[in-house]
Amino acid sequence: MEHGPIFIALGGLFLAGLAADTLGRRTRVPRVTLLLLMGVLAGPAALGLIPEVAVDWYEPLSIVALTMVSFLLGLGALGVSAAMALLIGAVATATDPAAMQETLSEAGAQDGFADTLRGIVAIDDAWGMIAFALAMVAAQALQNGGFDAGHMVLALWEVGGALALGLALGLPAAVLTGRLKPGEPTRLEALGLVFLTAGLALWLEVSFLLAGMTVGAVIANRARHHERAFHEIELIERPFLILFFLLAGASMDVRALVAVGWIGAAYVVLRILGRLAGGWLGGWMGGLSAVERRWIGPALLPQAGVAVGMALVTSVEMPELGATLLTLTIGTTVVFELIGPVVTLLALRKVQQAETSTGQG
Repeated sequence: MEHGPIFIALGGLFLAGLAADTLGRRTRVPRVTLLLLMGVLAGPAALGLIPEVAVDWYEPLSIVALTMVSFLLGLGALGVSAAMALLIGAVATATDPAAMQETLSEAGAQDGFADTLRGIVAIDDAWGMIAFALAMVAAQALQNGGFDAGHMVLALWEVGGALALGLALGLPAAVLTGRLKPGEPTRLEALGLVFLTAGLALWLEVSFLLAGMTVGAVIANRARHHERAFHEIELIERPFLILFFLLAGASMDVRALVAVGWIGAAYVVLRILGRLAGGWLGGWMGGLSAVERRWIGPALLPQAGVAVGMALVTSVEMPELGATLLTLTIGTTVVFELIGPVVTLLALRKVQQAETSTGQG
């Protein structure tokens, strides 16, 4: 009978995930946010419906789920500590590829501006993860009293080792996988790659996020004979992600919400300003037109799963900062997922209108 509560918890978590998924499809609230909030409500900080043994599953599940996600993705002046400011800055780099693609499809955008957005979103999360890995090492150094040569070597190993591991697994996998009969064996290949990548990354003490993304990118670019490994992961990742986000919510310190309110407001304002300035400067360097330079930054406002994933990694690696960063990221993700797609759609229309006017002129 001692296993009864575990199975009840699993059943309840999956049903809660189904409810969040259904509600998310009918509203503008991101499903990730709904899952996290349900976890908070059901966790020890509120109703206490999730057994403690289930909450303990969070760390191993987070590693598997985030490796799957990365595989598929192939503020000092404010009084915040320098370590926290570094991590917040790294999290702010992440965008939401799913929201961007959905908005581009809704707008029917096929012009050069839309292609530029697609290209930026395809690569910026990879750069964001590299920035996050370096920021994590720098933050840990600051927390421990300062930088030294050892920390720099650690930073290089965290990033370079992950890329090397991704290449070492991805290159042979691109040739060998997908040769069996399509179906269940390919699903096992994909699962094997995910767990092997996560396990080796942990053993070698490198970023499993970067390693997973590198493996996925190598297979996507080198394997011309199949794509099924990706499709199979898409079919099975949902249960992992449901448990991952629900248990993350259950593990979250709700009391931190009050403490990060003003930091969240500053984060929203500064991230918007950063997108505006970075978009204009990048557009100028890339030779975009004046109207495209004006709107490329606002078009990149959506923020979702990758940012939350970074915060969750921090909560595991640096618990003293992780609770605050996770709460901040969840709150601001709600804001950017509500306003981001709307602003992206507005940017697309403004650029299209300007191009139409220029063509008619």
